[in-house]
Amino acid sequence: MLDIQFIRDNPEVVQEKAKQKGYDVDVAKLLGVDKNRRELLAHAEDLRQKRNENAAKMKNGKPEQSLIDEGKQIKVELAEHETLLKETEAEWLVLLKQIPNIPLDDVPVGETEDENVVSKKVGEPTTFDFEAKTHAQIAEAKGWLDKERAAKVSGSRFAYLKGDLVRLQFAIIQFIMDKLSSQEFIDEIIHENSLTISNKPFLPILPPYMIRTELYDAMDRLEPRDDRYKIEDENLWLQGSAEHVLGSMHADEVFAEQDLPLRYIGYATSFRREAGTYGKDMEGMFRMHQFDKLEMESLSVAEAGFDEHLFMIAIQEKIMQLLGIPYQVLTKCTADIGKPNARGIDIEAWLPGQHTYRETHTADFMTDYQARRLKTRVRREDGSIELIHTNDATALPLSRGPIAVIENYQTTEGDVVIPEVLRPYMGGKERI
Repeated sequence: MLDIQFIRDNPEVVQEKAKQKGYDVDVAKLLGVDKNRRELLAHAEDLRQKRNENAAKMKNGKPEQSLIDEGKQIKVELAEHETLLKETEAEWLVLLKQIPNIPLDDVPVGETEDENVVSKKVGEPTTFDFEAKTHAQIAEAKGWLDKERAAKVSGSRFAYLKGDLVRLQFAIIQFIMDKLSSQEFIDEIIHENSLTISNKPFLPILPPYMIRTELYDAMDRLEPRDDRYKIEDENLWLQGSAEHVLGSMHADEVFAEQDLPLRYIGYATSFRREAGTYGKDMEGMFRMHQFDKLEMESLSVAEAGFDEHLFMIAIQEKIMQLLGIPYQVLTKCTADIGKPNARGIDIEAWLPGQHTYRETHTADFMTDYQARRLKTRVRREDGSIELIHTNDATALPLSRGPIAVIENYQTTEGDVVIPEVLRPYMGGKERI
Protein backbone atom coordinates (compact mmCIF):
# COMPACT_ATOMS: atom_id res chain seq x y z
CA MET A 1 0.00 0.00 0.00
CA LEU A 2 1.01 3.65 -0.32
CA ASP A 3 2.58 5.74 2.42
CA ILE A 4 -0.25 7.60 4.15
CA GLN A 5 1.93 10.70 4.48
CA PHE A 6 2.41 10.75 0.70
CA ILE A 7 -1.38 10.60 0.29
CA ARG A 8 -1.84 13.45 2.80
CA ASP A 9 0.69 15.58 0.93
CA ASN A 10 -0.56 14.72 -2.59
CA PRO A 11 -4.30 13.96 -2.47
CA GLU A 12 -5.09 15.31 -5.94
CA VAL A 13 -2.24 13.37 -7.54
CA VAL A 14 -3.26 10.14 -5.81
CA GLN A 15 -6.90 10.59 -6.85
CA GLU A 16 -5.98 11.29 -10.48
CA LYS A 17 -3.46 8.42 -10.75
CA ALA A 18 -5.96 5.99 -9.24
CA LYS A 19 -8.52 7.11 -11.83
CA GLN A 20 -5.96 6.57 -14.62
CA LYS A 21 -5.52 2.99 -13.40
CA GLY A 22 -9.28 2.45 -13.39
CA TYR A 23 -9.81 2.42 -9.61
CA ASP A 24 -12.82 4.23 -8.17
CA VAL A 25 -11.40 5.30 -4.81
CA ASP A 26 -12.35 8.16 -2.51
CA VAL A 27 -9.16 9.84 -1.31
CA ALA A 28 -11.11 12.58 0.50
CA LYS A 29 -13.00 9.98 2.53
CA LEU A 30 -9.75 8.21 3.42
CA LEU A 31 -8.19 11.48 4.60
CA GLY A 32 -11.31 12.28 6.64
CA VAL A 33 -11.08 8.92 8.41
CA ASP A 34 -7.33 9.42 8.74
CA LYS A 35 -7.86 12.78 10.50
CA ASN A 36 -10.39 11.21 12.86
CA ARG A 37 -8.02 8.32 13.53
CA ARG A 38 -5.15 10.64 14.44
CA GLU A 39 -7.37 12.62 16.81
CA LEU A 40 -8.53 9.40 18.46
CA LEU A 41 -4.93 8.23 18.79
CA ALA A 42 -3.91 11.49 20.44
CA HIS A 43 -6.86 11.38 22.86
CA ALA A 44 -6.16 7.72 23.70
CA GLU A 45 -2.57 8.64 24.50
CA ASP A 46 -3.79 11.45 26.79
CA LEU A 47 -6.07 9.02 28.61
CA ARG A 48 -3.25 6.51 29.05
CA GLN A 49 -1.06 9.27 30.48
CA LYS A 50 -3.84 10.26 32.92
CA ARG A 51 -4.28 6.59 33.90
CA ASN A 52 -0.58 6.28 34.64
CA GLU A 53 -0.56 9.51 36.67
CA ASN A 54 -3.59 8.34 38.64
CA ALA A 55 -1.95 4.97 39.35
CA ALA A 56 1.21 6.71 40.57
CA LYS A 57 -0.75 8.89 43.03
CA MET A 58 -2.57 5.86 44.49
CA LYS A 59 0.75 4.22 45.38
CA ASN A 60 1.41 6.87 48.03
CA GLY A 61 -0.38 5.51 51.09
CA LYS A 62 -4.11 4.86 51.24
CA PRO A 63 -5.69 6.53 48.21
CA GLU A 64 -8.58 8.91 48.60
CA GLN A 65 -11.94 7.82 47.23
CA SER A 66 -11.80 10.63 44.67
CA LEU A 67 -8.62 9.11 43.19
CA ILE A 68 -10.24 5.68 43.06
CA ASP A 69 -13.32 7.10 41.36
CA GLU A 70 -11.15 9.06 38.95
CA GLY A 71 -9.21 5.89 38.08
CA LYS A 72 -12.40 3.96 37.41
CA GLN A 73 -13.74 6.74 35.19
CA ILE A 74 -10.52 6.89 33.19
CA LYS A 75 -10.57 3.11 32.74
CA VAL A 76 -14.14 3.15 31.43
CA GLU A 77 -13.50 6.10 29.13
CA LEU A 78 -10.28 4.56 27.79
CA ALA A 79 -11.98 1.21 27.07
CA GLU A 80 -14.77 2.94 25.13
CA HIS A 81 -12.26 5.10 23.31
CA GLU A 82 -10.03 2.16 22.34
CA THR A 83 -13.04 0.31 20.94
CA LEU A 84 -13.88 3.33 18.77
CA LEU A 85 -10.23 3.67 17.77
CA LYS A 86 -10.06 0.01 16.77
CA GLU A 87 -13.16 0.38 14.59
CA THR A 88 -11.80 3.56 13.00
CA GLU A 89 -8.41 1.99 12.31
CA ALA A 90 -10.11 -0.99 10.64
CA GLU A 91 -12.08 1.38 8.37
CA TRP A 92 -8.90 3.39 7.69
CA LEU A 93 -6.97 0.27 6.67
CA VAL A 94 -9.72 -0.89 4.30
CA LEU A 95 -9.74 2.49 2.58
CA LEU A 96 -5.94 2.73 2.45
CA LYS A 97 -5.62 -0.75 0.91
CA GLN A 98 -7.94 0.33 -1.91
CA ILE A 99 -5.49 2.97 -3.15
CA PRO A 100 -3.36 1.59 -6.01
CA ASN A 101 0.33 2.25 -6.51
CA ILE A 102 1.33 5.39 -8.40
CA PRO A 103 2.40 4.66 -12.00
CA LEU A 104 5.78 5.99 -13.11
CA ASP A 105 5.85 9.00 -15.43
CA ASP A 106 6.67 6.94 -18.53
CA VAL A 107 3.62 4.68 -18.17
CA PRO A 108 1.15 5.46 -20.99
CA VAL A 109 -2.28 6.62 -19.84
CA GLY A 110 -4.94 4.29 -21.19
CA GLU A 111 -8.33 2.83 -20.34
CA THR A 112 -7.87 -0.69 -21.75
CA GLU A 113 -5.07 -3.08 -22.70
CA ASP A 114 -5.61 -2.00 -26.30
CA GLU A 115 -3.74 1.19 -25.40
CA ASN A 116 -0.54 -0.63 -24.46
CA VAL A 117 2.35 0.67 -26.55
CA VAL A 118 4.62 -1.55 -28.67
CA SER A 119 8.08 -0.20 -27.86
CA LYS A 120 10.20 -2.74 -29.71
CA LYS A 121 10.02 -5.61 -32.19
CA VAL A 122 12.86 -8.13 -32.42
CA GLY A 123 13.12 -10.66 -35.24
CA GLU A 124 10.96 -11.05 -38.30
CA PRO A 125 7.74 -13.06 -37.86
CA THR A 126 8.44 -16.68 -38.78
CA THR A 127 6.98 -17.75 -42.12
CA PHE A 128 6.89 -21.12 -43.87
CA ASP A 129 6.35 -22.38 -47.39
CA PHE A 130 3.46 -24.44 -46.02
CA GLU A 131 0.41 -23.60 -43.95
CA ALA A 132 1.54 -23.24 -40.34
CA LYS A 133 -0.21 -25.36 -37.73
CA THR A 134 -1.06 -24.38 -34.19
CA HIS A 135 0.76 -25.96 -31.27
CA ALA A 136 -2.41 -27.88 -30.42
CA GLN A 137 -2.64 -29.45 -33.87
CA ILE A 138 0.99 -30.53 -33.74
CA ALA A 139 0.94 -31.72 -30.12
CA GLU A 140 -2.28 -33.71 -30.52
CA ALA A 141 -1.04 -35.35 -33.73
CA LYS A 142 2.17 -36.34 -31.92
CA GLY A 143 0.31 -37.69 -28.90
CA TRP A 144 1.90 -35.11 -26.62
CA LEU A 145 -1.32 -33.52 -25.40
CA ASP A 146 -4.38 -35.30 -23.99
CA LYS A 147 -7.13 -32.96 -22.81
CA GLU A 148 -9.95 -35.42 -23.24
CA ARG A 149 -8.69 -37.77 -20.52
CA ALA A 150 -7.70 -34.82 -18.35
CA ALA A 151 -11.28 -33.54 -18.57
CA LYS A 152 -12.49 -36.95 -17.43
CA VAL A 153 -10.20 -36.80 -14.39
CA SER A 154 -10.08 -33.09 -13.52
CA GLY A 155 -12.53 -31.19 -15.72
CA SER A 156 -11.96 -28.64 -18.46
CA ARG A 157 -8.76 -26.61 -18.85
CA PHE A 158 -6.48 -29.38 -17.65
CA ALA A 159 -4.23 -31.58 -19.76
CA TYR A 160 -1.93 -34.55 -19.68
CA LEU A 161 1.42 -33.65 -21.27
CA LYS A 162 3.30 -36.62 -22.65
CA GLY A 163 6.52 -37.80 -24.21
CA ASP A 164 8.80 -35.31 -25.92
CA LEU A 165 6.66 -32.34 -24.86
CA VAL A 166 7.48 -33.19 -21.23
CA ARG A 167 11.15 -33.51 -22.13
CA LEU A 168 11.01 -30.16 -23.92
CA GLN A 169 9.52 -28.49 -20.84
CA PHE A 170 12.19 -29.87 -18.54
CA ALA A 171 14.90 -28.91 -21.04
CA ILE A 172 13.65 -25.31 -20.91
CA ILE A 173 13.59 -25.38 -17.11
CA GLN A 174 17.18 -26.59 -16.88
CA PHE A 175 18.37 -24.16 -19.57
CA ILE A 176 16.92 -21.15 -17.75
CA MET A 177 18.07 -22.33 -14.31
CA ASP A 178 21.60 -22.71 -15.69
CA LYS A 179 21.57 -19.27 -17.31
CA LEU A 180 20.17 -17.33 -14.35
CA SER A 181 22.51 -18.97 -11.85
CA SER A 182 25.52 -18.37 -14.12
CA GLN A 183 27.84 -15.51 -13.14
CA GLU A 184 29.02 -15.23 -16.75
CA PHE A 185 25.46 -14.82 -18.05
CA ILE A 186 24.58 -12.20 -15.43
CA ASP A 187 27.74 -10.24 -16.19
CA GLU A 188 26.89 -10.39 -19.89
CA ILE A 189 23.40 -8.98 -19.35
CA ILE A 190 24.69 -6.14 -17.18
CA HIS A 191 27.45 -5.25 -19.65
CA GLU A 192 25.23 -5.38 -22.75
CA ASN A 193 22.66 -3.08 -21.13
CA SER A 194 25.11 -0.71 -19.37
CA LEU A 195 23.50 -1.31 -15.98
CA THR A 196 25.20 -0.23 -12.75
CA ILE A 197 23.79 -2.87 -10.41
CA SER A 198 24.98 -5.87 -8.44
CA ASN A 199 26.09 -8.88 -10.51
CA LYS A 200 24.72 -11.39 -8.04
CA PRO A 201 23.21 -14.45 -9.83
CA PHE A 202 19.74 -15.80 -9.08
CA LEU A 203 19.23 -18.47 -6.44
CA PRO A 204 16.99 -21.35 -7.61
CA ILE A 205 13.96 -21.87 -5.36
CA LEU A 206 11.25 -24.52 -5.15
CA PRO A 207 8.62 -22.64 -3.09
CA PRO A 208 5.48 -23.86 -1.31
CA TYR A 209 2.42 -24.02 -3.53
CA MET A 210 0.12 -22.61 -0.85
CA ILE A 211 0.02 -19.20 0.81
CA ARG A 212 -1.77 -17.86 3.87
CA THR A 213 -4.57 -15.35 3.33
CA GLU A 214 -2.89 -12.46 5.15
CA LEU A 215 0.33 -12.75 3.15
CA TYR A 216 -1.50 -13.19 -0.17
CA ASP A 217 -3.43 -10.04 0.70
CA ALA A 218 -0.27 -8.20 1.76
CA MET A 219 1.28 -9.00 -1.63
CA ASP A 220 -1.90 -7.45 -3.14
CA ARG A 221 -2.23 -10.47 -5.43
CA LEU A 222 -5.23 -12.14 -3.77
CA GLU A 223 -7.83 -10.17 -5.68
CA PRO A 224 -9.88 -10.93 -7.67
CA ARG A 225 -10.62 -13.82 -5.34
CA ASP A 226 -12.91 -15.54 -7.82
CA ASP A 227 -9.79 -16.20 -9.91
CA ARG A 228 -8.05 -18.00 -7.02
CA TYR A 229 -8.40 -21.45 -5.53
CA LYS A 230 -9.17 -21.52 -1.79
CA ILE A 231 -8.35 -24.58 0.32
CA GLU A 232 -11.58 -25.54 2.06
CA ASP A 233 -11.60 -25.04 5.86
CA GLU A 234 -8.02 -23.75 5.77
CA ASN A 235 -6.48 -20.28 5.89
CA LEU A 236 -4.65 -21.20 2.69
CA TRP A 237 -4.85 -20.58 -1.05
CA LEU A 238 -3.14 -22.21 -4.01
CA GLN A 239 -0.70 -19.61 -5.34
CA GLY A 240 -1.39 -18.15 -8.77
CA SER A 241 2.25 -17.59 -9.69
CA ALA A 242 5.61 -18.28 -8.06
CA GLU A 243 6.25 -14.62 -7.18
CA HIS A 244 3.30 -14.72 -4.77
CA VAL A 245 5.22 -17.09 -2.50
CA LEU A 246 8.68 -15.71 -3.31
CA GLY A 247 7.97 -12.06 -2.52
CA SER A 248 6.19 -12.94 0.73
CA MET A 249 8.87 -15.25 2.14
CA HIS A 250 10.70 -12.35 3.82
CA ALA A 251 7.73 -10.71 5.54
CA ASP A 252 8.65 -9.03 8.86
CA GLU A 253 12.40 -9.26 8.14
CA VAL A 254 15.11 -6.61 8.19
CA PHE A 255 18.15 -7.10 5.95
CA ALA A 256 21.59 -5.60 6.17
CA GLU A 257 22.24 -3.34 3.17
CA GLN A 258 25.18 -5.45 2.00
CA ASP A 259 22.92 -8.51 1.70
CA LEU A 260 20.79 -6.93 -1.01
CA PRO A 261 19.73 -7.51 -3.69
CA LEU A 262 18.15 -10.89 -3.15
CA ARG A 263 17.43 -12.54 -6.49
CA TYR A 264 15.43 -15.72 -6.83
CA ILE A 265 14.43 -17.88 -9.77
CA GLY A 266 11.45 -19.89 -8.61
CA TYR A 267 9.76 -22.83 -10.28
CA ALA A 268 6.19 -23.61 -9.32
CA THR A 269 3.06 -25.27 -10.60
CA SER A 270 0.48 -22.50 -10.34
CA PHE A 271 -3.31 -22.41 -10.29
CA ARG A 272 -5.92 -19.94 -11.56
CA ARG A 273 -9.62 -20.28 -12.24
CA GLU A 274 -9.35 -18.00 -15.28
CA ALA A 275 -12.75 -16.67 -14.24
CA GLY A 276 -14.58 -14.77 -16.95
CA THR A 277 -12.53 -16.26 -19.80
CA TYR A 278 -14.76 -19.19 -20.71
CA GLY A 279 -14.38 -19.98 -24.38
CA LYS A 280 -11.29 -17.79 -24.67
CA ASP A 281 -7.97 -19.39 -25.67
CA MET A 282 -9.34 -22.87 -25.02
CA GLU A 283 -7.26 -24.53 -27.73
CA GLY A 284 -4.30 -26.63 -26.63
CA MET A 285 -2.52 -25.58 -23.46
CA PHE A 286 -2.55 -21.78 -23.81
CA ARG A 287 -4.78 -20.84 -20.87
CA MET A 288 -5.07 -23.60 -18.28
CA HIS A 289 -6.24 -23.83 -14.67
CA GLN A 290 -2.91 -25.48 -13.83
CA PHE A 291 0.35 -24.33 -15.39
CA ASP A 292 4.06 -24.25 -14.63
CA LYS A 293 6.16 -21.07 -14.50
CA LEU A 294 9.71 -19.96 -13.93
CA GLU A 295 9.54 -16.63 -12.14
CA MET A 296 12.20 -14.12 -11.15
CA GLU A 297 11.88 -12.16 -7.89
CA SER A 298 14.13 -9.34 -6.69
CA LEU A 299 14.32 -7.51 -3.37
CA SER A 300 16.56 -4.44 -3.47
CA VAL A 301 17.31 -1.06 -1.96
CA ALA A 302 15.10 1.73 -3.28
CA GLU A 303 17.65 3.37 -5.58
CA ALA A 304 18.31 0.06 -7.37
CA GLY A 305 14.66 -0.91 -7.84
CA PHE A 306 14.09 0.53 -11.32
CA ASP A 307 17.40 -0.83 -12.65
CA GLU A 308 16.43 -4.26 -11.32
CA HIS A 309 13.26 -3.92 -13.40
CA LEU A 310 15.29 -3.11 -16.53
CA PHE A 311 17.70 -5.94 -15.70
CA MET A 312 14.88 -8.49 -15.58
CA ILE A 313 13.43 -7.27 -18.89
CA ALA A 314 16.89 -7.59 -20.46
CA ILE A 315 17.07 -11.19 -19.21
CA GLN A 316 13.65 -11.95 -20.70
CA GLU A 317 14.70 -10.55 -24.06
CA LYS A 318 17.99 -12.43 -24.03
CA ILE A 319 16.23 -15.73 -23.37
CA MET A 320 13.89 -15.13 -26.30
CA GLN A 321 16.85 -14.26 -28.52
CA LEU A 322 18.76 -17.38 -27.50
CA LEU A 323 15.68 -19.48 -28.26
CA GLY A 324 15.38 -17.72 -31.62
CA ILE A 325 11.75 -16.67 -31.14
CA PRO A 326 10.55 -13.39 -32.71
CA TYR A 327 8.90 -11.11 -30.16
CA GLN A 328 7.64 -7.64 -29.39
CA VAL A 329 7.90 -5.61 -26.18
CA LEU A 330 4.85 -3.75 -24.84
CA THR A 331 4.89 -0.90 -22.35
CA LYS A 332 1.65 -1.49 -20.49
CA CYS A 333 -0.75 1.41 -19.98
CA THR A 334 -2.10 2.61 -16.64
CA ALA A 335 -5.26 0.50 -16.86
CA ASP A 336 -3.32 -2.72 -17.50
CA ILE A 337 -0.28 -2.62 -15.20
CA GLY A 338 -2.11 -3.86 -12.10
CA LYS A 339 -2.92 -2.38 -8.70
CA PRO A 340 0.45 -2.85 -6.92
CA ASN A 341 2.53 -2.01 -9.99
CA ALA A 342 4.30 1.25 -10.71
CA ARG A 343 5.31 -0.02 -14.14
CA GLY A 344 4.68 -3.12 -16.23
CA ILE A 345 6.18 -4.59 -19.37
CA ASP A 346 4.89 -7.50 -21.48
CA ILE A 347 6.79 -9.54 -24.01
CA GLU A 348 4.75 -11.24 -26.71
CA ALA A 349 6.06 -14.10 -28.85
CA TRP A 350 5.16 -14.45 -32.50
CA LEU A 351 2.98 -17.55 -32.98
CA PRO A 352 2.82 -18.41 -36.71
CA GLY A 353 0.03 -20.94 -36.16
CA GLN A 354 -2.15 -18.11 -34.81
CA HIS A 355 -0.67 -15.42 -37.11
CA THR A 356 -0.25 -13.04 -34.17
CA TYR A 357 1.84 -12.10 -31.15
CA ARG A 358 0.76 -13.55 -27.80
CA GLU A 359 1.93 -12.74 -24.28
CA THR A 360 4.67 -14.92 -22.83
CA HIS A 361 6.31 -12.66 -20.24
CA THR A 362 5.46 -9.91 -17.79
CA ALA A 363 7.81 -7.74 -15.73
CA ASP A 364 6.37 -5.86 -12.74
CA PHE A 365 7.99 -3.08 -10.69
CA MET A 366 6.18 -2.47 -7.39
CA THR A 367 8.50 0.10 -5.69
CA ASP A 368 7.86 -0.21 -1.90
CA TYR A 369 4.11 -0.87 -2.30
CA GLN A 370 4.26 -4.55 -1.35
CA ALA A 371 7.05 -4.15 1.19
CA ARG A 372 5.03 -1.67 3.29
CA ARG A 373 2.45 -4.27 4.33
CA LEU A 374 4.91 -7.15 4.30
CA LYS A 375 7.19 -5.07 6.57
CA THR A 376 10.25 -6.16 4.61
CA ARG A 377 12.98 -3.63 5.30
CA VAL A 378 16.67 -2.88 5.00
CA ARG A 379 19.04 -1.42 7.57
CA ARG A 380 21.22 1.06 5.73
CA GLU A 381 24.89 1.52 6.51
CA ASP A 382 24.10 4.65 8.52
CA GLY A 383 21.72 2.61 10.73
CA SER A 384 18.47 3.95 9.29
CA ILE A 385 15.77 1.47 8.34
CA GLU A 386 13.84 1.72 5.07
CA LEU A 387 11.40 -0.34 3.05
CA ILE A 388 12.86 -2.46 0.25
CA HIS A 389 11.68 -2.36 -3.38
CA THR A 390 10.31 -5.46 -5.12
CA ASN A 391 10.33 -6.68 -8.72
CA ASP A 392 9.00 -9.81 -10.30
CA ALA A 393 9.23 -11.02 -13.88
CA THR A 394 8.51 -14.17 -15.84
CA ALA A 395 11.63 -16.07 -16.87
CA LEU A 396 9.42 -18.25 -19.06
CA PRO A 397 5.93 -19.73 -18.68
CA LEU A 398 6.15 -23.45 -19.26
CA SER A 399 3.05 -23.68 -21.36
CA ARG A 400 3.53 -20.64 -23.57
CA GLY A 401 7.30 -21.12 -23.88
CA PRO A 402 6.92 -24.58 -25.41
CA ILE A 403 4.00 -23.27 -27.49
CA ALA A 404 6.29 -20.63 -29.02
CA VAL A 405 9.00 -23.22 -29.70
CA ILE A 406 6.57 -25.70 -31.27
CA GLU A 407 4.95 -23.14 -33.59
CA ASN A 408 8.14 -21.36 -34.66
CA TYR A 409 10.19 -24.51 -35.18
CA GLN A 410 7.59 -26.72 -36.89
CA THR A 411 8.39 -28.58 -40.10
CA THR A 412 6.25 -29.57 -43.06
CA GLU A 413 6.34 -33.17 -41.78
CA GLY A 414 4.75 -32.07 -38.49
CA ASP A 415 7.96 -32.42 -36.48
CA VAL A 416 9.56 -29.75 -34.29
CA VAL A 417 13.20 -28.72 -34.64
CA ILE A 418 14.87 -28.22 -31.26
CA PRO A 419 16.52 -24.79 -30.78
CA GLU A 420 20.28 -25.25 -30.59
CA VAL A 421 20.55 -23.95 -27.02
CA LEU A 422 18.14 -26.66 -25.83
CA ARG A 423 19.73 -29.64 -27.59
CA PRO A 424 22.23 -30.41 -24.81
CA TYR A 425 19.24 -30.73 -22.47
CA MET A 426 17.38 -33.00 -24.92
CA GLY A 427 20.08 -35.64 -25.17
CA GLY A 428 21.40 -34.05 -28.35
CA LYS A 429 18.14 -34.49 -30.27
CA GLU A 430 17.77 -32.08 -33.18
CA ARG A 431 14.07 -32.63 -33.72
CA ILE A 432 11.12 -34.33 -32.08
